[in-house]
Amino acid sequence: MTDLAELTAAELLDGYAAGSFTPVDATEAALRRIDECNGDLNAFVLVDRDSAIASAKASAARWQAGETLGIGDGVPTSIKDMFITAGWPTLRGSTLIDDAGPWEADAPCVARLRETGAVLLGKVSTPEFAWKGTTDSERFGATGNPWDPSTTAGGSSGGSSAAVGAGMGAWSVGTDAGGSVRIPAAFTGTVALKPTFGTVPMFPASPFGTLAHAGPMTRTVADAAMLMDVVTGFDSRDWAALPTPTTSFTAGLEEGVRGLRIAFSPTLGFGENAPDIDRSVREAVEELEALGAVVEEVDPGFTDPVEAFHVLWFTGAAKVVAAYGPGALAKVDPDLRAGIERYADASAQDYLDATAVRMELGVLMGAFHEKYDLLVTPTMPITAFDRTRQAPEGWKSDLWTSWTPYTYPFNMTQQPAASVPCGVADNGLPVGLQFVGARTQDRLVLRAARAYEKATGEKFSRPVFEPVVQGTA
Repeated sequence: MTDLAELTAAELLDGYAAGSFTPVDATEAALRRIDECNGDLNAFVLVDRDSAIASAKASAARWQAGETLGIGDGVPTSIKDMFITAGWPTLRGSTLIDDAGPWEADAPCVARLRETGAVLLGKVSTPEFAWKGTTDSERFGATGNPWDPSTTAGGSSGGSSAAVGAGMGAWSVGTDAGGSVRIPAAFTGTVALKPTFGTVPMFPASPFGTLAHAGPMTRTVADAAMLMDVVTGFDSRDWAALPTPTTSFTAGLEEGVRGLRIAFSPTLGFGENAPDIDRSVREAVEELEALGAVVEEVDPGFTDPVEAFHVLWFTGAAKVVAAYGPGALAKVDPDLRAGIERYADASAQDYLDATAVRMELGVLMGAFHEKYDLLVTPTMPITAFDRTRQAPEGWKSDLWTSWTPYTYPFNMTQQPAASVPCGVADNGLPVGLQFVGARTQDRLVLRAARAYEKATGEKFSRPVFEPVVQGTA
């Protein structure tokens, strides 16, 4: 018998429509999977069973009456604990936040999910204030990877990737200000899209400002496109929100890559990959060529913008911690504190200089995409490592940006970028392939990612997760 926890959102919706099973059946399967797996993975920090079952029953009644609310009606979904949710604490992985609330409002994406009838299972983990590329916090501990729970699920949306990857709900929504949906997608063999900035509205505004995007985390590209149709839409609470899309993100999804001009940059000109990562990514690029894409190996032509990114990043982090009053800095993640202290003397001129670097990078990538429709890179130069560490053992630096060179540049430019599984490394852990498009070309990014996924038969997706030790949520 099919375990409904293993089905994608698209498969669940087909089953509801056919009457093969109901949203209650799917929600109960997701809750059982949480019971089985969350003890090992530590993805969920809050599970609201009563609310989930009540939502599922309401959805089942709508399906029976032929009166569904939208695409996501009845899909079990988790929410990263950075998004405010009415009735649930939003603790952001921090001991500075009192869980007493009040918790009266929904973030825009949460409101959209409720409006379309999605079944909200609970909140999933994040490092403190989503500040780094692994998911561990003093408040909630470390989140493990469904492929090997002793390794990290990545971050900062590691709770989302672990939940989706282990079948604890078909959908999740994460945030990405420097790679935070793409890093965990690569590490867990799942799919994520960082949309063009402003496409998914944000409220409250991120402390990381215009670096911060919100986006879907799923098991397939089709599910990501469907979830985009749910969570997008203008919201006046976000001053940078783009107009509500008039075309579905599923439109053209199956049109393939024939004739597309794709630039392949294995290192962006400054990274360095593990040999098995390089091999998997090059094999993926060969597949794109076989599908008819016109591929050229070429670097975009910029140097590593990491110092400018750090100025923008840690001044934003300082602002969010300062809001909790005197003494707050002494109570946060020690590595976050060290980063804030390192850039404590950053001046307005330093910030403007970093912004200038960002603007130059945006101009360069705009010109680059006049010649190339898409840029393809590895998502990560390495695979997942020990979940208790901030970087692989023996790495040159513990700072998360030292091992994520291919993600944060495209937060600076606000371009859409997706990660899809493209192989399994020698250590048995997943490898991710990143597709980057020009601003507003989200559908093209999804289309190319889908073409690759379809051609490979989704063979690099997660196997059925078997918990190492039976745990409880």
